Amino acid sequence: MSETSTGHSEKDIGPASREGKSLFGRVSMFVHEVTSELKRVVYPSAEETRRYVIIVLVFVVVITVAVTFLDLGFGKLAALVFGRETAA
Repeated sequence: MSETSTGHSEKDIGPASREGKSLFGRVSMFVHEVTSELKRVVYPSAEETRRYVIIVLVFVVVITVAVTFLDLGFGKLAALVFGRETAA
């Protein structure tokens, strides 16, 4: 199979050939296209996955701390503006 400039192979089926197909024919074609795309997926290695999980967890902790301090600061500011005692 040769590829065209758009990256699709010559055997790929375009929307024009789907016209006139029955519902089951379209579903079958969809399932076939999905399985062929899933064969092309490149999954990360275990080490990459571990690294990404650590990066995400560190980011979540940093954002949580930042939002916590912003919340406390805005709470103190609101207490000063409205003249109320803080609960904490």
